Amino acid sequence: GMVHQEFMLIPGFTVVENVKLNRENTKPSPVSKVFGKGMEVLDKKQMEQDTQDALDRLQLELDKKQTIKGMPVGYMQFVEIAREIDKTNLKLLILDEPTAVLTESEASQFLAIIRNLSEMGIAILFITHRLDEIIHITDRITVLRDGKQIVTLETKNTNTVEIAETMVGRNIEAGMAKARTLDPDAPVALKIENMRVHMPGEMIRDLSLEVKKGEILGIGGLAGQGKLGVANGIMGMYKTEGKIYKDGEEMKLNSPRWMLDNGVAFLSEDRKEVGLLLDEPIDFNIAYTSLEIKDAFLKSLGPVKLLDKQTVRKNGEEMIEKLDIRCRGPKQHTRSLSGGNQQKVCIARALTFQPDILLISEPTRGIDIGAKELVIDTLRELNETYGMTIIITSSELAELKQLADRIAIITEGRLQEVLPPTAEDKYFGLAMSGQPREEVAIHE
Repeated sequence: GMVHQEFMLIPGFTVVENVKLNRENTKPSPVSKVFGKGMEVLDKKQMEQDTQDALDRLQLELDKKQTIKGMPVGYMQFVEIAREIDKTNLKLLILDEPTAVLTESEASQFLAIIRNLSEMGIAILFITHRLDEIIHITDRITVLRDGKQIVTLETKNTNTVEIAETMVGRNIEAGMAKARTLDPDAPVALKIENMRVHMPGEMIRDLSLEVKKGEILGIGGLAGQGKLGVANGIMGMYKTEGKIYKDGEEMKLNSPRWMLDNGVAFLSEDRKEVGLLLDEPIDFNIAYTSLEIKDAFLKSLGPVKLLDKQTVRKNGEEMIEKLDIRCRGPKQHTRSLSGGNQQKVCIARALTFQPDILLISEPTRGIDIGAKELVIDTLRELNETYGMTIIITSSELAELKQLADRIAIITEGRLQEVLPPTAEDKYFGLAMSGQPREEVAIHE
């Protein structure tokens, strides 16, 4: 069996229908008794029981009759895994970045399940860029770079630093939390008052928050607690209530176009469904938002404006080089790119558009260490060079601590705490678990 990095689910099908696809249980019917087994009907009760058994093994509480469309990406990944676990006589399970969309607690839960499968005699081929997971779960490690096998190591004889340096081909420094001193007199770029977002699985129940101009604000929390609902709500991707102000002006809710017109851009955690035009070339994807919102990349021919394909291509080539997008050229369709390079195209679009406020969710999901470093540096450049205000949502606390000026923890759809990136991990853990504020006090 195999769990792909990009989801292989049918959005209009339920959890049960996706898990049991091509392995449906059947039972005899009056017609099948006459015309044979081919006329048997679906045994929906057994299919639901099999699906529930698979979800139980993942210790996941999920409505098995819910359709996939609109489901948070973390839950989609668990459905993918449940489908493979449901297979009988499973001998080899290939996992391609299976924890990329999971929080740390979910990933730990998942790794425990994989370890149990291994102890049952199932061989596991685990493909990941998360080095702690590699050390934690594997027996042997093979490092690939530029399509070539570099080395195979016994896990017990190596460490994360050696693996990382082998992956990128040079010495690296581990990312450390870097607290900047924010200007206390800086104006408020974005103000949220009593925001409620009706995003399935990531609902925001009541959120009030201020973000200063030029700040990088991190949004963290456990899956299903609402962290993904913040950016999706601001952008109007799901029904949103409350009030949002940009530079003191009240913003129109539930209108992505209005947000774009007023300098707010969003890079979704679901790049395939929301972030990309998969059947268009790379250069057009990069230029698209600027073209639609700012009338950029157009040339006048009398009263008519036409797409300036030469300028679009030149900009695409510059971004491909700047972000090291691995492709055959600017005219390659984005559908054929790897997940990491698709994410770089999304970053390139933001770099080209240069909004006042950038909302970005899971920017380094499924990206290798070298590319992750490049993306973080690019986001920092957007902030420092152009003064862009950035709100970054991530399941990786280390990533937020490396990049953000402050980190807001969302628990049960509400703001639990705002912490500095230099705070100890235990305080973030307490905030994510919903502990009272007095128990999360930081003594600096």
